[in-house]
Amino acid sequence: MAVVEQLIKAESDGTISFGNYKLPEKKKLENFEHNGNILKVKTYKDITKLESNENFVYESVPGTAVTGFKETDNGVEFSVEGDNDAQITLGLLENTEYSVSVGGNSIGKMTTNLGGKLNISVELSGEGPVEVRVCK
Repeated sequence: MAVVEQLIKAESDGTISFGNYKLPEKKKLENFEHNGNILKVKTYKDITKLESNENFVYESVPGTAVTGFKETDNGVEFSVEGDNDAQITLGLLENTEYSVSVGGNSIGKMTTNLGGKLNISVELSGEGPVEVRVCK
């Protein structure tokens, strides 16, 4: 998969793909409409960030490429890829417990903070996409 050249795109299955961890300098794309939401992405080698209707959705340090990103009432799922291991922060419901799996392996239950943020570490190291699932 590698990177998303257009920074963000809608997929035929209703998901979105975004992020380009190969960019040396920060690029952003605003006012991308998808399923009635206005999305904004900022991405480059050091960070990838996604907002929906000016609300925080996703951030990775360093930058990543995300495919098949889908939010539901029960959580979020996507595949992520990058050159280095990443710290990923997701914007979810506040004070809610989620089951988290990375690469098909459960890493347990985690609870969001008052701001609804959930932090996970994902081992990437340039070995291809890793599937992440976060479900209530």
